[in-house]
Amino acid sequence: MIEVKELVKTYGAFRAVDGISFQVERGEVLGFLGPNGAGKSTTMRMITCFLPPTAGTVTVGGKDILKDSVGVREQIGYLPESAPSYPEMQVDEFLRFMAEVRGFTGADRNRHIDRVTELTSLSEVRDQVIDTLSKGFRQRVCFAQALLHDPPVLILDEPTDGLDPNQKHDMRDVIKRMAETKTVILSTHILEEMEAVCTRAIIIARGRLVADGSPEELAARSRYHNAVTFKLSKKGTDTMLKAIKALDGVADAVYVPTRGRGQATYQVIPKPGKKILQTVTSYLDSKKIQTEEVFTERGRVDEVFRELTQGVA
Repeated sequence: MIEVKELVKTYGAFRAVDGISFQVERGEVLGFLGPNGAGKSTTMRMITCFLPPTAGTVTVGGKDILKDSVGVREQIGYLPESAPSYPEMQVDEFLRFMAEVRGFTGADRNRHIDRVTELTSLSEVRDQVIDTLSKGFRQRVCFAQALLHDPPVLILDEPTDGLDPNQKHDMRDVIKRMAETKTVILSTHILEEMEAVCTRAIIIARGRLVADGSPEELAARSRYHNAVTFKLSKKGTDTMLKAIKALDGVADAVYVPTRGRGQATYQVIPKPGKKILQTVTSYLDSKKIQTEEVFTERGRVDEVFRELTQGVA
């Protein structure tokens, strides 16, 4: 549905986007991750025809952003960062204006407005002035205008930035519903958001793509992938910790200080590619060490993110 090839954007000597290539299939929800200033918004603005690339190509539904920008825009619903709108307008007035920009009039226009108002739960504020709304509702209003023409592709730039936890939850629910029928690119630097709604993620740093995979595949790159955590009713001995470190497939074992009193927590890190749950539990059983809890970690995407984005030359 979307194909990006060797995309470059320069400002003088500065390369904001440096040769990025990726594809997004129909029905995917792609998380576009990176630290602030990595080039996420610049890439999105090129895909949506707001910025011309310095080099490279982008096609959306087979249409080229330079050769047929109108055809590309017809297929995209775009929610820019900070949800720009006309704050002096009422919600219904703004949506009518945007629907008419899209070429809808009369009963057809009203039908589209009613549809997106229901989808984004805006019915209760349709008559309010946008400037009087909470940030969460303003975000929904801008999201609603992006859905008016029922586009097959949604480009969402930091859609939950600045929202409170309840507003973030509501916005994520809306995105999940949209993802059932559309291709979605979701730009964010919030890893929790990627794991909550995305089927795949790419990470960029300083304008370059440094990782591409599902949330599970990214987590599997963490040193904590398949790490074993166990909790005891009281702190174990140094001899126990030393013996666990010597077990086959174990890279390290540490005591994890926790707040409060009660359980003592230990974490055992596997060597790359090793599964050590059975090895660790067999040792604990053999020494008759009673555990309060034992579990295996899936990995930590935040650790992978830091490793990939810090110090990129």
